Amino acid sequence: MKTFNIRLLSLTVSAVFLWIAAFAPTQAVAQPPDSKAEGGGDLRAAVQNPVGAMYSLPLKLTMDFGAPDGSAYFFNINPVIPVTVGDWNLINRALIPAVVSVDGFIQGTPGIPEGFPSKDRKTGLGDINYSLFFSPAKPSGFIWGLGPSINLPTASKDQLGSGKWSAGPTGVLLIQPKWGTYGGLVRQLWSFAGDDDRPSVNQMLIEPFINYNLDDGWYLISDMILTANWNASSGQRWTVPLGGGAGKLFKIGNQPINSRLEAYYNIVTPDAGPDWQVVFTFQFLFPK
Repeated sequence: MKTFNIRLLSLTVSAVFLWIAAFAPTQAVAQPPDSKAEGGGDLRAAVQNPVGAMYSLPLKLTMDFGAPDGSAYFFNINPVIPVTVGDWNLINRALIPAVVSVDGFIQGTPGIPEGFPSKDRKTGLGDINYSLFFSPAKPSGFIWGLGPSINLPTASKDQLGSGKWSAGPTGVLLIQPKWGTYGGLVRQLWSFAGDDDRPSVNQMLIEPFINYNLDDGWYLISDMILTANWNASSGQRWTVPLGGGAGKLFKIGNQPINSRLEAYYNIVTPDAGPDWQVVFTFQFLFPK
């Protein structure tokens, strides 16, 4: 019953915000597709650039289903704070899992490389990740960013995180033709401190993404997050999703909003990993 209530609440919240996005032109001021952010460039292109120099506050709900022990829910607050220094943008990105709810043991998620045994559902704060990207302020041709990433063992319960301090490099490369955006992000983390009783972390994340822009602020998207736990045996190492969704850029009053809904099926997953997931993002935008 508890699992059902959490799932029902999550789906209800997603449906409400999707309804707001779908009917935004009648409820608020729609964001024109050719709207410009200060400094040039389409606002939609700035949203689709992970190392764009625009403040934003994404709220992201990920619902994982199909793991042997049950479902898992991740509500992330992911502030993006850019700082321009000379010819460079310093893009600060934090992934804050404010609420994580895991039913039993789970593997293969970006925030929990290797789960912790449990007989019931655990809910609380997850591990916080911080990444800093150095990116040219005026790129030509393609856009790129490189920098460090660190994972903090902030989880309030063992089942909700790795129990380890981890760090490593991260990078992103993308191209933005007239029709949209395509590219990829890569991150590798190794643990260097933390709970000696927990497994070490050696995790790679690969995130290919593509956006195809439509009329009236709508777009199609695929933003698959592949993970590899290099410490696991070969048959338990990879999580590979396949899928996509749709999003819309609009305004509520004078506040630009980016909203998207996606679904993915894991064609490869560890034995204790989820089979599929639904992802909903509601992002506040603050163009300069």
